[in-house]
Amino acid sequence: MGDKITRPTVSVDHVRARFLRESLHNGAAVFSTPESGVVSESSHLDAESPELQGAYLEQLVECAPEAISILDTELRIVRLNGEFSRVFGFRPEEALGRRLEELIVPPDRSSETRWIQEKLAKGNKVVLETKRQRKDGSLVDVFISSAPVVVGGEQVGVCALYRDISEQKRAEALSSALLRIAEKASSPDDLQQFYGAMHNIVAELMYARNFYVALYDAEMQLLSFPYFVDDEDPAPVRKKLGRGLTEYVLRTGEPLLCTPDVFEKLVERGEVELIGAPSLDWLGVPLKVGGNAFGALVVQSYSGNVRFGEKEKNILTFVSQQVASAVEHKRNEEALRRSEARYRSVVQSAVYGIYRSSLEGKFLDVNPALIAMLGYGSAEQVLALDAKRDVFVDAGELSRLMREFRDGTGPGNIEVRWKRQDGKVITVRLSGRVVRRPEETAEVLEMIAEDVTEQRVLENQFRQAQKMEAVGRLAGGVAHDFNNLLMVIGGYTEQLLEQTGKHNVVYPKIEAIHHATERAATLTRQLLAFSRKQLLELKVVDLNVIVADMERLLRPLIGESIELQTVPAKDLGRTRADAGQIEQVIMNLVVNSKDAMTEGGKLTIQTANANLGGDDFRREHSYIQPGAYVMLSVSDNGHGMDKETQARIFEPFFTTKEKGKGTGLGLSTVYGIIKQSGGYVLVQSEPGHGTTFRIYLPRVEESADPVGTVRISQPQHGGSETVLLVEDEESVRQLVRETLETKGYKVLEAANGEAALQIVTHHAEPIHMLITDVVMPGMSGRELSARLCATHPQTKVLYLSGYTEDAIVHEGVLEAGTAFLQKPFTLQMLSRKVREVLGSERKV
Repeated sequence: MGDKITRPTVSVDHVRARFLRESLHNGAAVFSTPESGVVSESSHLDAESPELQGAYLEQLVECAPEAISILDTELRIVRLNGEFSRVFGFRPEEALGRRLEELIVPPDRSSETRWIQEKLAKGNKVVLETKRQRKDGSLVDVFISSAPVVVGGEQVGVCALYRDISEQKRAEALSSALLRIAEKASSPDDLQQFYGAMHNIVAELMYARNFYVALYDAEMQLLSFPYFVDDEDPAPVRKKLGRGLTEYVLRTGEPLLCTPDVFEKLVERGEVELIGAPSLDWLGVPLKVGGNAFGALVVQSYSGNVRFGEKEKNILTFVSQQVASAVEHKRNEEALRRSEARYRSVVQSAVYGIYRSSLEGKFLDVNPALIAMLGYGSAEQVLALDAKRDVFVDAGELSRLMREFRDGTGPGNIEVRWKRQDGKVITVRLSGRVVRRPEETAEVLEMIAEDVTEQRVLENQFRQAQKMEAVGRLAGGVAHDFNNLLMVIGGYTEQLLEQTGKHNVVYPKIEAIHHATERAATLTRQLLAFSRKQLLELKVVDLNVIVADMERLLRPLIGESIELQTVPAKDLGRTRADAGQIEQVIMNLVVNSKDAMTEGGKLTIQTANANLGGDDFRREHSYIQPGAYVMLSVSDNGHGMDKETQARIFEPFFTTKEKGKGTGLGLSTVYGIIKQSGGYVLVQSEPGHGTTFRIYLPRVEESADPVGTVRISQPQHGGSETVLLVEDEESVRQLVRETLETKGYKVLEAANGEAALQIVTHHAEPIHMLITDVVMPGMSGRELSARLCATHPQTKVLYLSGYTEDAIVHEGVLEAGTAFLQKPFTLQMLSRKVREVLGSERKV
């Protein structure tokens, strides 16, 4: 700090001398002198004098706590202050005229220098924390504030300030190290992993290439080195205390920085002796708990380039306090684990069943979890059991298990079936080992038993759900794409039928194509229903009303050989569902029952209120949410089904009927509709004992909605309005455009939302209606509608879509006030819907 600020040619003393010379030459009195400081009242220098201001600035720079350098436009040093020399070690004559990046910038930070130069060249100030290099090659953490010097609008140089933040960084590093040590102490890592982590943490704070941990076992009176990393010496074996430096630190309980001189004095006093390779610097600090040293933390240096000082000693001492607590904590944890593994074989608090038995299967000891698993009230009851007769469902499983243990090939894990006191069968996973203890007269089994019954049920249910979900996604995707194809085929066959007379020779062929298209559309609707992608119009309904309305339709369907009985519940609750879809469900189940009673029988449709959630019910059907439901059941006394058939009945295209008698989509449709409605379908059946399907739909407290009146088909009037048609499928777009144009509408068409907005921009006349597909590449139909209606609020909107994974529906339910036409639709449906929407009030 005592050095003067340096300039290339003129010093502060020169400035003062020049001031004096100019004053004498001009005949003016001297303002002040460096020696006396006496101010003459007649001096011509005032506070605004450039020379005086320059002198003040020179002293301000020199006295600043930051290292300051002034650079020219070539980024060469033209001035620096004393703090710069102190921080970086360069004298003024060594630094002046040299480029800054050649002087103090580390070689690996050249890209950073280029970034700073680019910022300064643009007139920007640069502020950052980084590292710079001292004259001796060491690095220093600095805070840099650099800015261009501009005179008359032109950049004439750069001013760079450096603040040494090494101590701040060191404090931050120490704080971070202590936190990480505490985290490692609480981690599940073993001691060896913990010591390695400590080594890495210390190495971030100081040189620690050669590092070891020494621990003293007072009970065994042995010194061990559980972690030892050294360039010269191998890890020492456990040994009695000697006269090494490590033992000296343990004896004194104080840190030791042992340089060659210190070591020589300790040897002369007989305190220590050389053990292993001689190091240049040896630094060790004790590990203490409660004032007692139980170990040491040591670093060594064999190179003259790396020397330890008080700073390193303080760092290691500071860190050792936290390390000592952590090591003691880890050692206690490991001791506890060893103790438990050695002495505890039956854990009374375990959630798993734990028992000891003879190799014949006789229970010797059991824990409470095993007693509860078998459904008994006391250990005495379980100990009195004959495992082969009272516990194992298959006695052969016990015999095989015991035989494998006797042969020394006992399985690691095996699943067996046990029976509880109440007769219920459970699946148990067993694992264990054969042990021989001094106090035992024979070998015994130590076993762990886990009841995995519910887990296996859940796994089976989950696999079934995954299978159904995967098949549903496939079916829904196929149906969605197929709808567009059916849309085109059906639309053009409809046009051909209108344009071809009935007496034309090709009319029957076109009509056959049209009928086939309708059947294909029915199949896609069934697939959509199974995959839960069918549009539902949910209303609060009374199942009794739906069943009563259908009864007169079902009697002719099932024939005279089958008796139909309906049992409606009194005070039946309501549910929220699509009445038309529920009718479809009943129809499909009734047809399924009819086909199962080839020689006649009885078919019963019943409704009831139900509350689901009992323990036994939840154990078997854990996926069902507890709560209030309304139940609809369809029962028959037909031939029934086995378990294998029941596992597949809801799969699309699976059927047990002979070829040509069914598509295999009836029950799949039932499954999809009920799942989409938030309900559940359960089946109960045995071969020769008939089948009962039970449907559970969530109960609601609202009143049933009134049944809507059937709309009378309106004549297919056309119009002259302008319609903007947006559809990414070209064939569908062409069909819809031709249909609308034949009805008199003016059609503007676009393949996507962006193109549609371009058309709107250049179309000056009103656009009365937007017909758009919902899902398109880029902009969706919903987004297009919002942007168009923001500028054309009177434009009506009609959405087209193949299934319900779109923005205009929520969980398969149409949003209120939305005009929607589901593919595939007929051209008559299109014409009626367009006219209907154009004649209605637009809803947002």
